[in-house]
Amino acid sequence: MFMFKHALRPSTPSFCSASTEILPSLPGTPKDYTHYLGLLSSCKHLNSILQIHGQLIVSSFKPALNTNIHLTNSSLFHKSDFARSLLNSASNLTVILCNSLIRAYTSSNHSQEALKLYQQMLKMKLEPDNYTFTFVLKACTKALDLQMGIIIHKLIAEKELEDDVFIGTALVDMYCRMGQLDIAKDLFDKMPERDIVAWNAMIAGLSHSSCPDKALGLLKNMHSIGLLPNSVSFLNLFPAVSKLSDVKSCTSVHGYVFKRQFSNSVMNGLIDAYSKCNNIDYARRIFNMMSGRDDVCWGTMMAGYVYNGGFCEVLELFDQMKREKIMLNKVSAVSAILAATELRDIEKGKEIHDLSTKQGIDLDKHVATSITCMYIKFGELEMGKELFNKIQGRDLVAWSALIAAFVQAERFTEALKLFLEMQNENLKPNRVTLISIVPACAKLSFLKLGKSLHCYSIKAYNDDDILLSTALISLYAKCGLFNNALTLFYLMPYKEVVTWNALINGYAQIGDSYNSLDMFSKLRLSGMKPDAGTMVGVLPACALLNDLNKGSSIHGVILKSGFESDFHLNNSLIDMYAKCGSLSSAELLFRKSGFNKDLVSYNVIISAYVQNGHPKEAMFTLNDMKVQNFKPNVVTLVSVLPAVADLGALREGMAFHAYIVNMGFQFNTQIGNSLIDMYAKCGRLDFSEKFFQEMENKDIISWNSMLAGYAVNGNANRAIDLFLFMQEKNAEIDSVSFLSVLSACRHAGLVEEGRKIFVSMKANYHLDPNLEHYACLVDLLARAGLFDETMDFIEKMPLEPDAGIWGALLSASRMYSNLELGKVALGHLIKLEPWNSAHYVVLSNIYAQAGMWNDARNLRSKMNETGLKKTLGYSWVDTKNKSL
Repeated sequence: MFMFKHALRPSTPSFCSASTEILPSLPGTPKDYTHYLGLLSSCKHLNSILQIHGQLIVSSFKPALNTNIHLTNSSLFHKSDFARSLLNSASNLTVILCNSLIRAYTSSNHSQEALKLYQQMLKMKLEPDNYTFTFVLKACTKALDLQMGIIIHKLIAEKELEDDVFIGTALVDMYCRMGQLDIAKDLFDKMPERDIVAWNAMIAGLSHSSCPDKALGLLKNMHSIGLLPNSVSFLNLFPAVSKLSDVKSCTSVHGYVFKRQFSNSVMNGLIDAYSKCNNIDYARRIFNMMSGRDDVCWGTMMAGYVYNGGFCEVLELFDQMKREKIMLNKVSAVSAILAATELRDIEKGKEIHDLSTKQGIDLDKHVATSITCMYIKFGELEMGKELFNKIQGRDLVAWSALIAAFVQAERFTEALKLFLEMQNENLKPNRVTLISIVPACAKLSFLKLGKSLHCYSIKAYNDDDILLSTALISLYAKCGLFNNALTLFYLMPYKEVVTWNALINGYAQIGDSYNSLDMFSKLRLSGMKPDAGTMVGVLPACALLNDLNKGSSIHGVILKSGFESDFHLNNSLIDMYAKCGSLSSAELLFRKSGFNKDLVSYNVIISAYVQNGHPKEAMFTLNDMKVQNFKPNVVTLVSVLPAVADLGALREGMAFHAYIVNMGFQFNTQIGNSLIDMYAKCGRLDFSEKFFQEMENKDIISWNSMLAGYAVNGNANRAIDLFLFMQEKNAEIDSVSFLSVLSACRHAGLVEEGRKIFVSMKANYHLDPNLEHYACLVDLLARAGLFDETMDFIEKMPLEPDAGIWGALLSASRMYSNLELGKVALGHLIKLEPWNSAHYVVLSNIYAQAGMWNDARNLRSKMNETGLKKTLGYSWVDTKNKSL
């Protein structure tokens, strides 16, 4: 909202600010109206007004104009119906009385009533005066009724009243607030007389426009003509400074304000401006130097820390407020709740909730909405829904915030249900709602709904919103409809870097590294400079290509662009180097001096260790992370649970499970999938089954993890039963599902079942088997001794057999001491993997089993001549915190 207020022409009674009022006993004998007017001026409560009104009636006074005006002004702030009844009872309706009521209606946020009264005046042939126009323009502004404002403006022009400074200022203010900056500026320039209020109105309009730098220019112009800015001038200017992130202008204003000792409201504006210019240290210095800090100062400082991600500092300020017994307001309460939510500190969140309830601000819909969203993000859905249902006057903002909370908590189905409930309450989604719900459609691949939302956005908002368009491009990209994404992209009249990033990320996420890098090249050719987010998007494309040279080249661009201090980029670089096999480079970046590690940094290096087969290092890094006071989040747990599974460390796995439940992460599907896998690999298939059955939101990975769990534990019949159950439930089945169930059949020797499942892969699901599927069936047939069928199967394969195929045949040859097949298999393996000594060892063992000791010795000698050595085997067990 614009922060300006014009001085009123008529002197008006001020309302008593005390919470209670004591009226003198009303006289038994009539006095003049001056006595009653004085009493009315001091009234704050409706009962007192009614008492005076009753005395006037009892005293048989004939209503006077001034008395009616005072009664109208006083009563409207309490009950508009009563004010209207006073108006109706007036025997002689005058312009002055109507003006008073229009002004009172507008001041008490009953703008539509004010406009209705204005129209009633015209019907009664009451001629509006200068005051009428000033007040009714304010009503149009508050009601955002541009059409009515234009009609009134035409009448003002006909009456040649545009030069009136009060009316001119009201017109400028109205057009500014409704985004008609050109009209407002034209009116402002034509005003013959412009006071500080007019300048402030224009500064406010420009500050909120797409050209905030013009607001700074206007303030300089005002100063150059000798008109000194006041508090309102700076308060109206700060949004422009914040938009521009102009620290230099902020510092200049700071110096001017400091020399002239402006009020705390301006200092609060400075704190806010410095915060939004990402200079939170300067903001804190101002806060520390302020005397007489009230709840507004504390709220502004806390909001500044939230804006800059300083959530720990927010909670420190909250604790300090409690110690100093400073009351919370809605800004400080919302900031503290957001901080507790971001830090996953549920106990602190509940403490803030309790204090908000005690201080009576939990009923404010903004505070209540923040508390509700907090519980949703902590996984306490029932509590969140219960609190949301208690919010009085739930508006579109509350619904949009709750939907966004469900999306951020990855409860996409619930978010869509809420979206439908919101529409049932006849609330139409705005841009903010759409920007929140479109990503949910993308995550659930609800393309049809996403397209419907796209159509709605075109009809409802014919202008191009960059954030919404970017969300839609991301939706189409994630659903694989790149033609749609590109069409929308090229139709956009203006693109920001974030829009390009959506396509670059979209291509990378589906594994299309070529197009991802191609879009990156086009971005650079367009003349638009890539930002850190672009680099974060393009690095995974290098990782997918396993192209260390390209990744190193991008690293060079990052250094040249001055992004090396961006910790998000450093995290992406660590990830890229690890996935390209250069773990040493990843470790070097992680441990380099000056790198401010965050939780993401630890998550990335933990994942790097797991991916490169170093589970113990992953666990050590996790312990170091805890020492640095970082709490594991969803990503941490998804990364570290495979390390636990690789180590078979069941006790640590169960401890992580307890932590997951305590933090409310158990509903996260990725976490659930990792727990199923971990318990299965640690030999507790019963725990895997229990968790799988209790999962609410299973995806294809959940089913595949359970299938793989049965396979790795040799429970083929349960794997086949689950696979058949998936078919009955029409659950999604992919190539990984077939690989898991074929692996189970292979371990159990279920030849007939394996054959049928393999054939159904192509016949029923139109999936082409890959080499891993062929290797499973080769191993299954060969282990059953069906060598003729196995060789025939290999010869008819549409793919060139790899080491997995021939390795399976070699292993089966050893089982049956089939020397001839073993030689055939080894001949192919030597060509494919000449460095692998294991194949020679297997054939040597076959010679030994056949009693061909000389051949066995000769093969071992050949191994030594070529420099191959047998890899030593080892076993380990974890006992009493020691690995043996």
